[in-house]
Amino acid sequence: MELRRARPADLDQVAALDDSFTTDTVLDVVVTADGFALRPAEVDPPLHKVFPPDDDPGGTVFVAADGPRVRGFVAVEPEDWHRRLVIARITVAPGHRGRGIGRALLDHACAHGREHGASTAWLETSSVNVPAVRAYERAGFTLCGLDTTFYRGTPAAGEVALFFARDLQQP
Repeated sequence: MELRRARPADLDQVAALDDSFTTDTVLDVVVTADGFALRPAEVDPPLHKVFPPDDDPGGTVFVAADGPRVRGFVAVEPEDWHRRLVIARITVAPGHRGRGIGRALLDHACAHGREHGASTAWLETSSVNVPAVRAYERAGFTLCGLDTTFYRGTPAAGEVALFFARDLQQP
């Protein structure tokens, strides 16, 4: 698997990648006396979430390519004023998940951020996307905040935005 900056010829494949997911667990956000707690909750039947099409991944895009086929991508955007690399989107094709491609893309994005002066990599996901939460935790990201109002007025209303960060000053 080759990790590289996306080429113009890759962008149709990037846009066509299926970023839906299925999970039998969500994270309930519970208000506690001193903040919030995340509690896993089983869902039956499993939740299947499909995202609306988005032809513009934004930012700088890196792909995981297997020959001519794009198997995954990550899009990053620098926020120079506070030395942050925002991981705007990451997707791995469903048939290729669980093989380390997502981790490799995250590590590649973080190395890119470090090379360009970022001290932190940051991303957002939903409280129902437990597969992504677990993948981000395995890749060294830690929960750094949440927003119970982030998705109001959207198809994701009722979900809670979870924010994760990874220190890029550590090897």
